[in-house]
Amino acid sequence: MKLLHTSDWHLGKRLDDFSRMEEQQAVLLEICEVAEREQVDAVLVAGDLFDTFNPPTEAVDVFYKVLKRLTNNGRRPVIAIAGNHDSPDRIEAPDPLARECGIIFAGYPNSVVAPFELESGVRVLQSHKGFLELQLPEKVVPLRLLLTPYANEHRLKTCLGHESSEEELRAVLQQNWNALADQYCDEKGVNVLVSHLFVVKKGGELPEEPADEKPILHVGGAQAVYTENIPKQIQYTALGHLHRMHCVDAVPCPVFYSGSPLSYSFSEANQKKYVLLVELEPGRNAAVRELELTQGKRLLRKRAEGMDDALQWLSENQDCLVELTMVTETYLTAMERRQLGAVHSGIVAIIPEVTNATELSDGHHASIDLTRTMNELFADYFKHVKGQAPNEEINQLFAEILAEEE
Repeated sequence: MKLLHTSDWHLGKRLDDFSRMEEQQAVLLEICEVAEREQVDAVLVAGDLFDTFNPPTEAVDVFYKVLKRLTNNGRRPVIAIAGNHDSPDRIEAPDPLARECGIIFAGYPNSVVAPFELESGVRVLQSHKGFLELQLPEKVVPLRLLLTPYANEHRLKTCLGHESSEEELRAVLQQNWNALADQYCDEKGVNVLVSHLFVVKKGGELPEEPADEKPILHVGGAQAVYTENIPKQIQYTALGHLHRMHCVDAVPCPVFYSGSPLSYSFSEANQKKYVLLVELEPGRNAAVRELELTQGKRLLRKRAEGMDDALQWLSENQDCLVELTMVTETYLTAMERRQLGAVHSGIVAIIPEVTNATELSDGHHASIDLTRTMNELFADYFKHVKGQAPNEEINQLFAEILAEEE
């Protein structure tokens, strides 16, 4: 049995003023082509399907079109769970229609997939809270899935029936997973866990979460789910949330984050992106193949020593999005900023690093004079951060904000 593992699509996400929709469409079509070329039997999307609870219409349109293509006219089921950026109710809303296309959504850890059968041969054999068993076309053995979408600590304990429990969250999860695995997951089928959680190897180094992600499932800022909490019957664990593809652990089975298909912040600069091809048979751990994605633009950081260095590098690195740190002796002028923008259309941010800023401030460190007006303080702060005074439009916007506060 071949499964394709992907996650963290974040459809609708922008990088400052830059839309990523065109890149998202391209990379998702690349994922569709991988599924077709490799003839996978099912696709797992492990959460953060959208970037916000209320995604733009364009993102929703792309999402459903891609899922429909992935299903291969209902012959290849797609199982998608909610992440911490998704609205569980929005994810599950189209479920009756989606099932007719071979698309299965789970928004909550206790979601129950309604039984259905398609002419293609896709059929729900068993369904329980957080569990699904599927018959796939032309496959002798069934696919069993433990599904744990993201939920905050309170909601997760409520979903799993431990509202007043003082147990650690990882213990609650382990208890629930073991109960499902003991009841449904023997060696006569393929057994997979799909979740959107922060999972680490006990005693191992904690990986960094994406720069613009809020840490999830940390009780007191310390609790993560351990790989040792995964039931022994599970042959592969498909995770979402962390944007870097990596193997968390090989015990009790391969535990992988597939990562996001695009780099979404400059903390992911120069990262390669992947989908994971997972081959399984009953009674054995999965064999995992990393398939690199090529359609997204690279995110690059450049520290340039002066304008000449910056202009040359920008002209040589066109097909990327850039965070540019400018090391100069004086603040950048408006003309210099326009010159940089004319050479490269993908400059997301320019960070000024003025080598003699102290001298430019008359040899004294800047201090905050609270007797000055809000407008004057704002102008000083803007110049400190951006390297130039705010223009009239920004000043007007700030004045409107002040008016609203009053």
